[in-house]
Amino acid sequence: MNRWIPTATLAALVFAAGTASAQITSERGAPLGVKPAVMAVSATPPIIQVDGKDDRFSPGVRIRDRDNRLVLTGTLAGKTIYTVYKRDGMGLVHEVWLLNEEEFKKLGGTSLGDPEGIKRFNELLDLIWANRWLLLGR
Repeated sequence: MNRWIPTATLAALVFAAGTASAQITSERGAPLGVKPAVMAVSATPPIIQVDGKDDRFSPGVRIRDRDNRLVLTGTLAGKTIYTVYKRDGMGLVHEVWLLNEEEFKKLGGTSLGDPEGIKRFNELLDLIWANRWLLLGR
C-alpha cells in the first residue's frame, strides 16, 4: 500500500484551495473615501498640484493604473492625470488610482457637498471598477 497517495492528495487540495482564494481576493473594488482630482505631477516628484493647488506625494505613495498595476512617480513626471485619491494621516497624497478622461467626466459631474452627491459618486465608482473587470475578462 502506498501511504504517500493520501498525503499527496491532501497537499494538492490545500494548494488548490489557496490558489482559488487568492484569485477571489485579487479583484479590485472601488476604493472608499476617495476624492476625484486632476493632478499635475512636476518634473521632480513628489511635488504635485491637485486641482491647481500645490501639494505633495507621501514618501510611500501607491499609484495604480487602470489594470491595478503599480506605477512609479517618475513615469508620471511632467504629466497631468485624472485620478481619485486618498490622503495619509499627515495630509499628503498617499494612494492614487488613475482614471481615463471618460471615467473622470462621469465622476466630475457629481456634487460631493451633499449626501446624495456622495452616494452618486460611490455608485459611479462601483460601475467604473465593475466595467474594468468585465473588459479584462476577470
